[in-house]
Amino acid sequence: MGTLLLVEDEPAVRHGTELFLRQRGFTVLVATSGEEALAKYSRADVVILDIMLPGLSGIEVLGRIRQQNDVPVLMLTALQDEPTQIASFDELADDYISKPFSLVILEKHIRALLRRRRSATKAQWRRGLAKVDFEAYQGFYDGSDAHLKPKEVRLLRLLVDNPGVVWSRQAIIERLWHDAADVPFDRVIDVYIKNLRHKLRLDCIVTVKGVGYRYEAS
Repeated sequence: MGTLLLVEDEPAVRHGTELFLRQRGFTVLVATSGEEALAKYSRADVVILDIMLPGLSGIEVLGRIRQQNDVPVLMLTALQDEPTQIASFDELADDYISKPFSLVILEKHIRALLRRRRSATKAQWRRGLAKVDFEAYQGFYDGSDAHLKPKEVRLLRLLVDNPGVVWSRQAIIERLWHDAADVPFDRVIDVYIKNLRHKLRLDCIVTVKGVGYRYEAS
């Protein structure tokens, strides 16, 4: 269904919203401060972020998240003034809802963000500082071109699209090479895996000894 991070310091709002979202099938992580949110957001598919927080404000938290991650963020606030909304979107919030809000409407906003994220994930993938555009056949690490080869991009996409599945070298070759005259020795797959790990600093491609490789989703 999806993992949500609810960042809200008001107990009544937090408890009621958390209970409703759990009943609707979501996994819900909770944070009551900006600092706690920064420690947990990487585990979420969507962040629901209150602007008025003790310590770091929601807008400050959003700015720090955007320095590292493009996870969808929905801002919650009791403030109705336009400058606050503008500041939120200037920091690249994905959506905005004002208190008091309908929990049913909140759920619809969340599901829309999840659909948008999953659609984008089909073309683009991000892990830490690594980012790959599968359609453009481009990869970057910390903003710098990783100089990925087309077969490396296709191999990574095969693994990412099938998290937890163990792929033998032969199975990978059968999926990625269609010209019999161009089929490599199976150990070439080891070279491509090594290149991906090095160029993108990846630790999520796991070697299954004697079998092959699998991708571990975060």
